[in-house]
Amino acid sequence: MKPAVLTCALTGPLATKADNPALPTTPEEIAAAARDAHAAGAAVVHVHLRDADQRPTADLGIARRTVGLIEEACPALVQLSTGVGLGVSFEDRARLVETRPAMATLNVCSMTFGAGEFSNPPDDVRRLAYRMGELGVKPELELYDTGHLEVALALHAEGLLQEPLQFSLVMGVVGGMPARPATLVSLIDRMPAGSVWQVIGIARHNLPMTTIGLAMGGNARTGMEDTLMVRRGQPTTGNGELTARLAEVARALDRPPATVEQAVEMLQLDRVVSKTGQVA
Repeated sequence: MKPAVLTCALTGPLATKADNPALPTTPEEIAAAARDAHAAGAAVVHVHLRDADQRPTADLGIARRTVGLIEEACPALVQLSTGVGLGVSFEDRARLVETRPAMATLNVCSMTFGAGEFSNPPDDVRRLAYRMGELGVKPELELYDTGHLEVALALHAEGLLQEPLQFSLVMGVVGGMPARPATLVSLIDRMPAGSVWQVIGIARHNLPMTTIGLAMGGNARTGMEDTLMVRRGQPTTGNGELTARLAEVARALDRPPATVEQAVEMLQLDRVVSKTGQVA
């Protein structure tokens, strides 16, 4: 079996240290968490940013400092979230790609997200996809519901997304798709040949759904954005512990964690080029 690209989502937009004291929120803590996750088997770290009050932020200064500290701490690939937080404007979120990370999220649809609203207006999404193409930033297409796949494929048909398409299937968010194997199979069957995909299971769904995804040949994500618990009733000690657990599952399935170099090849990041000639 091929290696598995493991991603660790270090912080997320919702939890605070009151929920789990191990949650990293400062740039220094996030960089240390990235180092621990990489040492445990993560080739990619998914990064949300927080301000001094632990609130989600799209501040470019904090972004550059955080990414710089991660790069000093470990060689893991940085995937910067443009989702940021429900209370941050799309315009501010989109500016984060100007820091030119290797990858950044592209959330293709608006949706109810728990008790809030996650706003991703279609025209704004198209403009962001175009800008990411200009800058050579690989879009990580986060799909929270089954119909989001068709929207992503429409962007591809317009020439706004390069192959191979890179999908993250987020399962278990209240307001999104259920964390069920049948849902996963349906999505995979509808993806274009050659697509790269990973499973993201939220909360109690994290371990079972990522295990199923790995067994089916996909990649997988864990981390304190996705779950604050290592098992029922036991808070995790940090991102390193969660990544080590997922790496153990991957090895048991004969899917050793990919190195950073293998991840670059598997995600074809070395082939991402500027698309200044495309039509916005």
